[in-house]
Amino acid sequence: MIDEVFQALAHPHRRQIIDFVHQTPGCSSGEIAALFESSRIAVAKHIKILEKAQLLLIEKSGRTKQHYFNIMPIQTVYDRWTDQYSQFFSAPLNSFKNYV
Repeated sequence: MIDEVFQALAHPHRRQIIDFVHQTPGCSSGEIAALFESSRIAVAKHIKILEKAQLLLIEKSGRTKQHYFNIMPIQTVYDRWTDQYSQFFSAPLNSFKNYV
């Protein structure tokens, strides 16, 4: 899952889609596609990659799809990296704090 999140976040259009969906919860595919000059098919492919990485949650409401941002995959990546590497910094920072 972590690889899919990094792959999804690697493209600037996908990051822009995430930002837009975060700011506009429940937006439609058409609203997202209007952000770009590229075709709706190209935007749909970006949305599919974001959905596969679980960064977007999509709910069908009649004939439209509503898009919502899911923070959990990013939180998982953050937790993994900060937990793993924070041990290298915590001891020296505590020593420095005690010294000061």
